[in-house]
Formats: sequence, structure tokens, C-alpha cells
Amino acid sequence: MRLRQLCAGLFAALALAGGAVAVDLEKGKEINGTCAACHGEFGAGGKKGEYPRIAGQRVNYIENQLKSFRARTRVNIPMYPYTQERELSDADIKDIAAYLTAIELPTEMPTFVGTEDALTRLLMVEKVMIIPRAEGDLEAGGVIYQKQCASCHAKTGKGRGMFPMLIGQYTNYLKRQIDLYRKGDRPHDEEAVGGLLNALDEKQIQDVLAYLSSIQPPKE
Repeated sequence: MRLRQLCAGLFAALALAGGAVAVDLEKGKEINGTCAACHGEFGAGGKKGEYPRIAGQRVNYIENQLKSFRARTRVNIPMYPYTQERELSDADIKDIAAYLTAIELPTEMPTFVGTEDALTRLLMVEKVMIIPRAEGDLEAGGVIYQKQCASCHAKTGKGRGMFPMLIGQYTNYLKRQIDLYRKGDRPHDEEAVGGLLNALDEKQIQDVLAYLSSIQPPKE
């Protein structure tokens, strides 16, 4: 069992011990059957970023976004029917969020030891997610990221609290969300229009995207 799965199980046990509602990872896996139609069985997203990666994403961020879709404070018409309370309760949201955050997607092709059957090998390869390197000035992008973005999204790009993980995400998806933030069509925390992203020009944004595409999630 992988580390994140162990952590998710521990989280569920601690929640139960503390009197909070424990998450049900099996229920989360069942709910993911619906999510998989767009985001893939392992939450890797698809169509070159039309559907974002959700595997390994911050659990608080997933919960927050699903509730925003349900409340329609974040506009995403395809998500409405799946997130209405009759379809996705608060408990369901906790279950699917815990399940998705526990999924690890390797960033390197696996090394086979020779004892795997064909199906196991296929599944190992299917879970690999490698983000193509985006064009841009990596050094300049790294400086901007660490100065402007790291306080919320962490120096490693793995996110913090309710702020999402950015590394391992499709560059096209990140760029599309940045454009929505800058136009005010998607709130960027409390800043909305006129926040940090609006202070950056197109080249600086491309440099940041290039930097993010150059770093991979650290092995845990």
C-alpha cells in the first residue's frame, strides 16, 4: 500500500477517534466511477488539460471546489448535475476528496522486476503522468513563483491548506484558469480582479508556467 493510502487510512482513523465524521475510501472509490468519465480512472484528467488532474490534489481544495460547484459560486455548468446535494452530500464530498488525494501518479516509467503479469504492467504504465516542458524562462519563472506564489502554493508547488497543488497539472489548464482569474470570471481567493496575477504580463505568466512544468512532485 502506498504512503498516501496509508495516510488517508490514518486520517480516517484519527477523525473517528476525534469524534469527527470518518471518511469512507471505498465510498470515495465508488463515487470516482462518475468522475472517471472525464478525469480518468486514476484522476489524471485528460484531453491535454481540458479536464484537470485531480489525483493527489489537496483534500481541502477538492472539498472547497466541489462545494463551490454545488453552490454555483464557481461557474462550471458540466459539474452542476453531479454536485447538487441530492447527488453529492457533504459526506460524499469528504469521501471522494480523501480518495482522490490519496492517489499517486508516478512521473517516471516503471521498472519491471519480471514477476508482473500483463495486466499489472499495463496498469503501472497507465498511471504514469509526465507533463511536457512548457516554453519559457525557467530561471525568471522560478523567481516570480517563489516571490508571488509560494506563500500560498508552497515553495514546492504542492499547495498548502485550501490552496491547490500546481505541479503535475496540465499547463493548458493552468493557463486557462489564470485567464479566468484575470478576467474576474473565477475568484482568486479574496483578490478577484486586480490581484497578483493581474500584475504579471503574458511573458511572466508563461515563464511561471514553464517553471512549474519543469519541477515534478517530490517522491515521498
